[in-house]
Amino acid sequence: MITIATYNVENLFDISNSKNRYLEFKKGSRLNWNQRNYKIKLQNIARVIKGMNADIISLQEIGSKQALKDLRYVLKEFGIYYQYYKIANNKGTTVKVAILSKIPFVYNKELIVNYSMRYRNILETKFNIDGNDLYIFSNHWKAKSGAESMRVVSATELRYRIEEVGYDKNIILLGDFNSNYNEYITFKRKRKLNDTNGKTGINHILRTLKQKDKVALIEYKKNNFYNLWYDEDIEDRYSYIYKSKKETPDNILISQSLLDNKNIYYLENSVHSYKPNYLFKRDKIYRWQTTKTKPRRHKGKGFSDHLGIVCKLVVKS
Repeated sequence: MITIATYNVENLFDISNSKNRYLEFKKGSRLNWNQRNYKIKLQNIARVIKGMNADIISLQEIGSKQALKDLRYVLKEFGIYYQYYKIANNKGTTVKVAILSKIPFVYNKELIVNYSMRYRNILETKFNIDGNDLYIFSNHWKAKSGAESMRVVSATELRYRIEEVGYDKNIILLGDFNSNYNEYITFKRKRKLNDTNGKTGINHILRTLKQKDKVALIEYKKNNFYNLWYDEDIEDRYSYIYKSKKETPDNILISQSLLDNKNIYYLENSVHSYKPNYLFKRDKIYRWQTTKTKPRRHKGKGFSDHLGIVCKLVVKS
């Protein structure tokens, strides 16, 4: 049995003075981003990751390789050791995707979605687990400050690569897609988002429309992906809360071969968002805290504005 997870850690930056970062994370600024607050942020995020106890975890909004290494060091102090790690660092986007693993990589590489800085690279990682190949693609698509056509660009590049690998392979697509599992419904009447005539990246390009039931009830659909949110009870399908509304920007999608109960497969009913009580405050996710007055100073409290998602795979030797 192995545990897979994804978690948007909300802007984990080190305290160097590198150019490409948000103003509030500039070292020595009036906004109080310093060694003390950085250490608290690392410890708080490590606490969450320790709780999820994943063998492989995809991370989003990592500011630098140094931040990833520092997080890994703090996790080791917490008794969790990820020997293998990688960040999609070939492109100078402000935040990047990364992966931590207790299982060695066969390889990892970055998929260039678009040369524009508005698009983050996708991180492709291949594993071999007891003789079973497993491909994991870590994503962080354009936020909804941009229209759906921008997320379609990322989805299309991802689909091209999946076709090269082969739909019949064991593939997991996960991360912050900035798309609900039922985005084709939730975005339709929002003019600022729906510039694609109802077509979505997560549902139409990645083909997640034909399997919308619990795992025990779905039928095989060639060349489709199954969104694990459908294997969770409706009231628990969320990883984010916006204006008191529960949303699912974070997703885990699996290929059909991970549903066949053969050599390696998804464990039915194992998916859930990680939501212990300490990650909530007054019915809101206890995100990293800054003052409400401008300039917004770091308080040294809180975690992330997202919840992590966890699932399990059964592996037969």
